[in-house]
Amino acid sequence: MMMTPKIGIDLGTTNILVYVPRRGIVINEPSVVAISKIDKKVLAVGKEAKDMLGRTPDSIVALRPLKDGVIADYRVTEAMLRYFINKALGGVRLFRPEVMVSVPGGITSTERRAVIDATMAAGAKAAYIIKEPIVAAIGAEIPIGSASGHMIVNIGGGTSEIAVISLGGIVSSGSVRIGGNKLDAAIAEFIRRKYGLAIGERTAEEIKIEVGSAMYLESKLTIEIRGRDMISGLPRILTVTSDDVTDAIQHELEGLIQAVKDVLYKTPPELSADVIEKGMVLSGGTSSLRNLDTLLTESTGVPAHVAEEPLLCVVKGTGIALENLDAYKRSILATR
Repeated sequence: MMMTPKIGIDLGTTNILVYVPRRGIVINEPSVVAISKIDKKVLAVGKEAKDMLGRTPDSIVALRPLKDGVIADYRVTEAMLRYFINKALGGVRLFRPEVMVSVPGGITSTERRAVIDATMAAGAKAAYIIKEPIVAAIGAEIPIGSASGHMIVNIGGGTSEIAVISLGGIVSSGSVRIGGNKLDAAIAEFIRRKYGLAIGERTAEEIKIEVGSAMYLESKLTIEIRGRDMISGLPRILTVTSDDVTDAIQHELEGLIQAVKDVLYKTPPELSADVIEKGMVLSGGTSSLRNLDTLLTESTGVPAHVAEEPLLCVVKGTGIALENLDAYKRSILATR
């Protein structure tokens, strides 16, 4: 008897990661789709499509079908899911897969329905939805079933999810649409205002990764970037420092800190005590921003630690939940 194939998908705003039991993470690609404007055909998905961002002729458009962690373009999301599901399973398939998709905690029931429908339309036999904070916690090896409070802050590309989890369920949570993309946009805007230089989102992201810091650094980091001068319209080279990035992203980080504080305010006192003792765990790609853990520790008084391989926590957790479906049925069904 052949087993039904299972797939776990971290449907992120910036990256899609796919997990197959016993094989681990088989796909980690940008959630970008390139489409021909003429006949609306999908030309490329993932890495190939991301390379086209900001570089396409008028007849091709490179889209991110997910905005702030939710489906902004249904048809394109379905095409993207189908592409990644087929790529993960490869070759000839007799059985349609069971697919578990992680979604932001703050998602509405309509948005959840859209994810389920798109997954089924992309060829799944059954689609399960599980909330990101729960799977991020599972992937960060937090014992979510225990009777003590654990705080997870999952900072992705489109959203940041904050939750206190106890006994396998979310006790208090918050979701803000602040993530890596907002930071990139803030950096691009800052450089345009301060230096009169226009840069694309890829350059902004590169600056954030290479020299970005949540707090001012004693010894500044610098990076040379190229962009277009706003006045002359000609290309220009500019040196940007880590201080520029810290200035640029202050406002977004304040929003994140406030969201973390709001969840702490809503947490029952017994669990607050657990959280202060154990600290909060940061996951998601954006949590690797330099000094973000220190900033959160100083602003909230709760020690913050970055999980191991923060970008992979959600997809790993999705995979674990998928392999132990019965054990996690409660966490999944509790998301109605």
